[in-house]
Amino acid sequence: MAKHRAAWLIGPDALCDSPPLGRPSPWRLILLGAPGVGKGTQAQLLTDALQACHLSTGDVFRTAGRQADCAPSPAMAEALAHMRRGELVPDSTVWHLVRERSRCLRCGGGFILDGFPRTLGQAESLEHWMIGERLTLSAVVNYDLPRSEIVSRLSGRRTCPQCKAVYHVTANPPREEGRCDECHAALFQREDDRPESVAVRMKAYERETQPLIDFYAARGLLVSVTAAGTPEEILARTLESLPRRQ
Repeated sequence: MAKHRAAWLIGPDALCDSPPLGRPSPWRLILLGAPGVGKGTQAQLLTDALQACHLSTGDVFRTAGRQADCAPSPAMAEALAHMRRGELVPDSTVWHLVRERSRCLRCGGGFILDGFPRTLGQAESLEHWMIGERLTLSAVVNYDLPRSEIVSRLSGRRTCPQCKAVYHVTANPPREEGRCDECHAALFQREDDRPESVAVRMKAYERETQPLIDFYAARGLLVSVTAAGTPEEILARTLESLPRRQ
């Protein structure tokens, strides 16, 4: 199954546990979407529906931060150094990290890129590499939701400090108000989820992402999907929006 992403998560020398068989027209998608639109959930659902690898740069960073039994690759070591200093990881470092895992991008089952590219520079680097590899993107899916609804979604989140379970005060409340269902710890609101913080994050996202939207729209690859409704409804909308295969 394409879910076994050992090479993507661990490093360029790792092999997937059971790589998918190549297909004549594998799906190669990029997912865009502001924090809170449910992009990660859709990536997982699309992985099952399209049998393509879900490749998340966020997963790579989280996995690397927990690993103590193997030396990080040069790009990962550089990225971790920036993160430990509280700095943004530069475009060039992120691209080198992704390029180290180029075997995953060449996967015969296709890929669903989540969290990359984040900037126009990263998009241009990916495009140049794919042209050289004679690979083509199928589509770039942009999940869209009004800012007011995103603020409501994120500001209603509550997190367990012990088991990291996430709740929502209206959409997914705990059985006992303010207490985790699993470990009964007191829930808290992350600083990033406070309404004023969400507004700042949204402005930064829109400023950073609009050039990406314009870049992929100019290439006829962009499809916009409304991220309202249940995950299953959004998935159906996404699949309907993808280009038809011959």
